[in-house]
Amino acid sequence: MSAVSTARNVRIAIWAILAVLLATGVIWYAVVSANKSAPEAAPPASDAQLIREDSHRLTNPATEKAQLVEFLDFECESCRAAEPLVQELKYEYGDRITFIHRYFPLPGHANSGTAALAVEAAAQQGKYEEMATKLFETQPQWGEKQDSQAALFRTYAEELGLDMNKFDAAVAAEETKERIRQDIADGRALGVTGTPTFFLDGKKLTLNSEAQFRQLLEEALR
Repeated sequence: MSAVSTARNVRIAIWAILAVLLATGVIWYAVVSANKSAPEAAPPASDAQLIREDSHRLTNPATEKAQLVEFLDFECESCRAAEPLVQELKYEYGDRITFIHRYFPLPGHANSGTAALAVEAAAQQGKYEEMATKLFETQPQWGEKQDSQAALFRTYAEELGLDMNKFDAAVAAEETKERIRQDIADGRALGVTGTPTFFLDGKKLTLNSEAQFRQLLEEALR
């Protein structure tokens, strides 16, 4: 191999490493920024609940050692950036920690509420995670738009093979909207102001690094 080819391959390798480091940094910066932007939690309202009977549990460990609750917004770029890390943690700790999602669509996102409705309607047919994953994957296509993306979300439901009559009825149902309002009300009462916001065993986390996040999970398992 010539010296020119060797030098070119070394440069390619260096740029590949830098790209991975940058991507990791961007993902973690999103989580840290979202958590640091929120003020200290206000005293919870007397009827506020961190976890409700209908909260979406992504893991169901045979022996639960801890609970990690995430308040999230499907139009939130920080939530999307954090999702690969959350999935990794779920894979590593899901046999001991119950991972739970709560809806918290932010008012500054025009389609965050519509997205939550689509996910909840899919959840009623057993497709919560599939729709949530689809919305995060496609967020660059529909996020930050001011016009309604309800029709696009409906095509995603069709792609997932949902019963569309039931899906449409669920999206329009007042019960579905109230289900999401309840999550928002609980979140506000518990001091949630931004997304993603995590609670570990009832304690709101202020995260500084991925290593600290993992350490907190490990400590909760002891």
